[in-house]
Amino acid sequence: CGGPSPAHPRGGPVPAGVPRQVTAGQLRERGNALFQAGDHAAALAAYTRALSLCDAGPERAVLHRNRAACHLKLEDYAKAEADASKAVEADGRDVKALFRRSQALQKLGRLDQAVSDLQRCVSLEPKNKAFQEALRALGSSMHEKMKTMSCTDSKVEQMFQILLDPEEKDADKKQKAAQNLIVLAREEAGAEKIFQSDGVRLLAQLLDTAQADLMLAALRTLAGLCSGHRARTMAILAELGAPCLSAVLGVEHEQVSLAACNLLHVMFDSLREGLQKEFRGKEDAVVPDSSKDLKLLIKHLMELLALEGASAHGRDNALNLLIKVVPRKSPKETNNSTSLWVIDQGLKKILEVGSTVCGTPGSLPVTENSRMSASVLLSKLYDDLKCDAERENFHHLCEDYVRSWFEGQELAGKLRAIQAVSCLLQGPADAGNRVLELEGIMDSVLSLCASACEAHQLVAVEALIHAADKAKRASFITANGVSLLKEIYKHSERDSIRIRALVGLCKLGSAGGTDFSMKQFAEGSTMKLAKQCRKWLCNEAIDAGTRRWAVEGLAYLTFDADVKEEFVEDKAAMQAMFHLAKSEDRSVLYAVASTLVNCTNSYDHEEPDPQMLELAKYAKQHIPEQHPKDKPGFVKRRVRKLLAAGVVSALACVVRSENPALTNSCRELISRVFLALVEEAEDRGGVVAQGGGKALIPLSLEGTEVGQTKAAQALAKITITSNPEMAFPGERIYEVVRPLVSLLHLQRSGLENFEGLMALTNLAGISERLRQKILKEKAVPMIEGYMFEEHELIRLAATECMCNMAMSKEVQELFLAEGSDRLKLMVLYSGEEDEKLRRAASGTLAMLTALHPPICKRIPQVTVHWLEILQALLLSPSVELQHRGAVVVMNMVAAEREVAEQLMASEMLEILSVLAKDKDKP
Repeated sequence: CGGPSPAHPRGGPVPAGVPRQVTAGQLRERGNALFQAGDHAAALAAYTRALSLCDAGPERAVLHRNRAACHLKLEDYAKAEADASKAVEADGRDVKALFRRSQALQKLGRLDQAVSDLQRCVSLEPKNKAFQEALRALGSSMHEKMKTMSCTDSKVEQMFQILLDPEEKDADKKQKAAQNLIVLAREEAGAEKIFQSDGVRLLAQLLDTAQADLMLAALRTLAGLCSGHRARTMAILAELGAPCLSAVLGVEHEQVSLAACNLLHVMFDSLREGLQKEFRGKEDAVVPDSSKDLKLLIKHLMELLALEGASAHGRDNALNLLIKVVPRKSPKETNNSTSLWVIDQGLKKILEVGSTVCGTPGSLPVTENSRMSASVLLSKLYDDLKCDAERENFHHLCEDYVRSWFEGQELAGKLRAIQAVSCLLQGPADAGNRVLELEGIMDSVLSLCASACEAHQLVAVEALIHAADKAKRASFITANGVSLLKEIYKHSERDSIRIRALVGLCKLGSAGGTDFSMKQFAEGSTMKLAKQCRKWLCNEAIDAGTRRWAVEGLAYLTFDADVKEEFVEDKAAMQAMFHLAKSEDRSVLYAVASTLVNCTNSYDHEEPDPQMLELAKYAKQHIPEQHPKDKPGFVKRRVRKLLAAGVVSALACVVRSENPALTNSCRELISRVFLALVEEAEDRGGVVAQGGGKALIPLSLEGTEVGQTKAAQALAKITITSNPEMAFPGERIYEVVRPLVSLLHLQRSGLENFEGLMALTNLAGISERLRQKILKEKAVPMIEGYMFEEHELIRLAATECMCNMAMSKEVQELFLAEGSDRLKLMVLYSGEEDEKLRRAASGTLAMLTALHPPICKRIPQVTVHWLEILQALLLSPSVELQHRGAVVVMNMVAAEREVAEQLMASEMLEILSVLAKDKDKP
């Protein structure tokens, strides 16, 4: 395993790279040799190290020029230009530096500057044919570019003429012009040309036509203009205005609203990127402030939420945008001022959406996903708060809003208040529980459950279900509401009401969780409830919004192992659930994931300490009991049934979709399920074939820490037993490295460490590019740390990983670093009793001595036992160990005469002579 230097085995720092006594001149020579050998990254490292040791101006200029050559080979043109410029500053007649800078400038698209440098080269060396040819080629390239640009000018003008001509009736012609405009805007040169050709004003005219196809073309072109370009974004925002963009977002046409949402997201990203770059810019640079533009866009999005004229889809898109752009991406970002501002200015507007009761006079247009999106946004805002004072302000605002609808209001107001409570309970539950404590709320919920009006009853029953999530509240409802829910379930004529009442009963019936001894209802009741849930789930005559509640019921009932067993036998019910998970109504995702976690037993459960169990029995305390059908054999069989029903493709589809309902907690549940699905090695191929491997990568990079770790462990299991190049084809294999390295962190379990090391060993054996990626992720110090682990399997896995990483030059250099005991450890491990560890360590030595001959000279210096360890390898009964020992000795003899003499002066020659005659070991 290679990479940056690990902690010194004895606790002190280890010097990285080259020994300190090496001079700048020697390092430059080494860099030259490495460059000639094609190892440009190592050459760059040598020149960089030489620069740190060199003070002389001319020598530094040469090193900068050489570094520029390395950067060109590594395709890092900005750094190549910077290094070449430093060389030119030292000597303006340095033709090599000028030529390299011209090559870099050409790649960066700055052709006029590249021509200037080449002309200087030709004037300094008029007879140099290479310079003359390069100048001719570049002149031709510039001519082509000018020709293209002039052609592009006329094309842009022509496209706008076709699109804005009211007399043009050819729909195909218009569509082609629109598509060309969008494609052109995706290229930087094309985007700039549209922008410079008064394109923003013309695109605004397209938006004003109110024709969906023209509006879509304008929005997608604008997205291309704004992408990654802050200055253009600010200019476009100034010309179009935030109110105009907000109005387009709120239109009835779903595709247009979605395109406007995408444009606004691109604008947010470009403005945000500008804010981050300001801190990296020059101190005296004049950087326009984009924070005002960001706030202006957010302000208009919040106003859209409560705007009666806005479409339901527009409202959903505004909520989704706020979810993406307002909360901090990471707790490491200290500034949560945007969230605080949104809470103060817009919390009540968000609750306006969350408290909307569909079908009542004057209610806002909403979709089936609107309330869930509002709950997710509220939850993210609450999670973004940093102290008690901020959370207290959030609670007060929520309480004031609920009171404003509840106190002194008619029935319609009370319904709004109860709906707001439901929205909060689904989002920031702490805030929901606080408002639930307000006087009269719970009593109103219970009384409205018996209402004759279906709409009123729906609101109240849903609130009761969400309130039952907390144990304190559940016991209150068990005492006061169970009989009411049973009455509704038995006697209501409406399936929509009965199914919700059933879910309430399911929640209360599962209050004991997986504890077999704590059942709330009579024997067989949960099975009857589950059967009814499955029946409703499979009934396609019922609308999807109502069938979703059947999954909610199963999410609670599947705590019972008998229910799990029956559910996995019902293939139609499983497939109906998977179909719902892929549907438009994504509020079902959490319930689907919870049901699957229960069926696969992938929740956390610790084995109780036997001594504590005895003490609990003695003290007559309650002891949790596991259901007999939750034993490993049953779980394994349930996993196979789920796989056969298509669980992997359903989950992969869910992960692919960008949806606010896919919260971090939901991602964690899905990661848990995937880990259970790949537990058995023979199932892993099928999981990969159905898209499981691809889905696990985003799960391992985003979400809760537990969720990311579970997904990373599932990736490790796949990488260990499958061919990684088949499981993760193309560039995807490089995305797997970071999650696997995360399993090496000290807070991970021993099993996670072990599986991470095993998976990295497989990757490190594939290619140098993968080894470089592992190095870049700073995995080597951690791998080396685990070589000192007491657990023999982890120690072995780390040593095997190091063996494969030793194929990288950077890692080979680490073994020669002064003050390091790395090489000593490998030699000593080659003499250990554990044969597998000896095989890994001696394999590493064989690799190192073959690829990096200076190591051969160092081996006799690291330990006095080196000879007897090598002899023991050659005399081992294991052919593999003998082979490794023979390779090491052969390399050492070839590398250094003095070492060869030491070897031959011992009994080594005699041992080799005997082995050479052994015909059974060719």
